[in-house]
Amino acid sequence: MIQPRTMLKVADNSGAKIIQVFNVLGGTRRRYAQLGDIVVATVKKAEPRKLVKKHEKVKAVIVRQRKEFKRDDGSYIRFDDNAAVILGDGKLPKGTRILGPTAKELKEKGFDKIAMMASELL
Repeated sequence: MIQPRTMLKVADNSGAKIIQVFNVLGGTRRRYAQLGDIVVATVKKAEPRKLVKKHEKVKAVIVRQRKEFKRDDGSYIRFDDNAAVILGDGKLPKGTRILGPTAKELKEKGFDKIAMMASELL
């Protein structure tokens, strides 16, 4: 359950390290985001001389969450941390590498490029 003011790790090499969510897209009363949902966030910590700078507003997709997520087959999946990938144009990632495991729900939600670039798809 990702909600406004949640701090997320960034799972790509775009330059951002930590982002803070301030809006969950998908309706006016939408409170929480899950795997594969898009959020609007601000960059709190970033590497110098990279693509994304500190205090920048970005859109990101959730790739890992600590809260268990129920799949259609009845099984549950959960990760050790909350992480997101920063988006560029549409559903394409801004970075060139995806770090760490990624949920296969991303492929079902149309983020094929992120699922392809991920090192481990669970």
